[in-house]
Amino acid sequence: MSSLGLPPVLAAGAVCWRLVDGKARVLLVHRDTHSDVSLPKGKLDPGETLPHTAVREIQEETGLSISLGAPLGEVRYTMPSGREKLVFYWAAEVDDDALELSNFQPNAEIASVEWLSLGKARKRLTYQHDLQILDEFERRFTAGLVRTFALIVLRHAKTTPPDRWDGPDSTRPLMATGVTQAQSVAPGIAAYNPRKIFASTAARCIATVQPLVRLTGLKVKEKVSLSQDAHEMGEADVWDFVAKRVARRETAVLCTHGPVLPDLIEEIARLTNTPVTAELRHAAMLSPGEYTAVHLSRANPEAGIVAIETTSPALY
Repeated sequence: MSSLGLPPVLAAGAVCWRLVDGKARVLLVHRDTHSDVSLPKGKLDPGETLPHTAVREIQEETGLSISLGAPLGEVRYTMPSGREKLVFYWAAEVDDDALELSNFQPNAEIASVEWLSLGKARKRLTYQHDLQILDEFERRFTAGLVRTFALIVLRHAKTTPPDRWDGPDSTRPLMATGVTQAQSVAPGIAAYNPRKIFASTAARCIATVQPLVRLTGLKVKEKVSLSQDAHEMGEADVWDFVAKRVARRETAVLCTHGPVLPDLIEEIARLTNTPVTAELRHAAMLSPGEYTAVHLSRANPEAGIVAIETTSPALY
């Protein structure tokens, strides 16, 4: 809570970057109304999750269609009104096609945009809190960890309870709340530009990813190894499944059940030489409709988890 007794204003943005002659260039925006230069960002709209906000705001402010990489952190500061603002940032590489298709036009909010080297961007940025995010980006860029892919582990949305369902457990459908949860998280997951969607064979998992299927045009690949039945019978070959996903080095969604989540997260950690900490175990304790995105280096997944984040369905 701020000194005004109000929760912070939530916002999201990105360090949009591209390579020019092997060196990073980052995108800054000039705002005449604030007489400042900053990283692109914008406020959370009702019904959005933060990853969705980041992609939407970048599109609206700069004309760029981006896909999110790993989170770079968040900053908190007090606005002139006295209310606090909490801003979350991701890395987002911009390729030549996205740059060519961008349609930026000066508007009431953004007067101009420019691509600058890290050194020049550091001198041009108005706010110290933007420098914190730029420093983290540079640290990862220097370490070769800025290009990533994500394994997005999604727990199925809220389902009809077993005592209210006469059929087999695997056929239990989503409740109305679960349908809303699935619709809520889909745009945020799509913000990472997944290339594959995998789901347990249970009806509740397949239904949970349907809004994402409609957004991305991808097909669902049903996997017995992600099912609760296979897990309970000791027949879930989680190691083999996760090993293949890590080896492919592409962003994928894995929709499964609460009891299976810890196994998935621990296998990702083991295959990437990441210690299994309390924080990592907590990332597997998801409520219905929540997801954890585990970000790994595209060049060297075995270097360990680059970042991990958990997102809940939006509150309407």
